[in-house]
Amino acid sequence: MQKWEYKTMKVEAKGLLGGVVDAGALDVLLNQLGSQGWNLVSVFDTNMLHGQSREIVAIFKRETV
Repeated sequence: MQKWEYKTMKVEAKGLLGGVVDAGALDVLLNQLGSQGWNLVSVFDTNMLHGQSREIVAIFKRETV
């Protein structure tokens, strides 16, 4: 039977009113976790006023031994 462990990563959106995510920095974080065996399961954002993003939340899983 497979067993999984999970990890949640939050990346804050920057800017005066939020909503701007540094895609290059996000790629670096995602690639680091991928090299450690983490698989990206889901990504969503949390909203502030007027539909701007507060943060990006990414959920990962990897099989435990």
